[in-house]
Amino acid sequence: MKPMQSRSFLVAVLLSIVLPAGQSMAATAIVRDGGTLQLGNVTYRLDGIDVPTVDQLCIDEHADVWTCGIEARDQLAKLTGGKQVRCDDLGPDPTYKKWRLGVCKNEGETAGLSQLLVRNGFALNVEAAANGRFKADEARAREDRQGLWKGCFAAPREFRVAKKDGPLLGSACRADRDREIRQALFPEELVMPASCRIKGKYAVRARVTGNLGIYHLQACRSYPGLTNPDRWFCSEDDAQAAGFRRAYNCRSPAKSK
Repeated sequence: MKPMQSRSFLVAVLLSIVLPAGQSMAATAIVRDGGTLQLGNVTYRLDGIDVPTVDQLCIDEHADVWTCGIEARDQLAKLTGGKQVRCDDLGPDPTYKKWRLGVCKNEGETAGLSQLLVRNGFALNVEAAANGRFKADEARAREDRQGLWKGCFAAPREFRVAKKDGPLLGSACRADRDREIRQALFPEELVMPASCRIKGKYAVRARVTGNLGIYHLQACRSYPGLTNPDRWFCSEDDAQAAGFRRAYNCRSPAKSK
């Protein structure tokens, strides 16, 4: 065996000893949204939680609209900022096979990022995931009115599919203002998050290809005329992970802006 090959083989053996199967190497995380991060060239969706996407709106304790999806993303960025993150790889993300499902922690910390987000009130426990292991954390966040719970909001999974008549959550939900609150949470003109310029529109015809809707890039002929998008996305991966396909009238594929 040549010296270079010998060194490469030795490195591989050492990594297999140090890293358990399915565990990533510790790395600086790039936060995609409140529940998704990227380590190197691998994108992980945090397991066991439901988190607002960047375009979701909520109501705060003063009945004002706030960009809770942006705040959820910022919360994850604060939790991981300046730290090395490691993820246990649970396999392909069931909703988007190009991404992975991960149990992720900051290096040297006991609590995982999913649990910390639930504790801080910026994510919901998912009952079906490992028997809802963050149920107690969610109950405490709700009782203490942390994060989303201080106001009124739709469950992120219901926002993503435009289920406007589902139960509302949070301490500031008022039955006598239900209609006004729902109009604020699901506005006709959804605010575009900074740098997230891809427009998404729910469409029955998209269901033929197994999608919820269609997304429109700035390179699409349909982009200027679509004045009231149902969703905003920061990248094509984000749009496809949400169940949207690209409009057929787009020019040759390019990285979304």
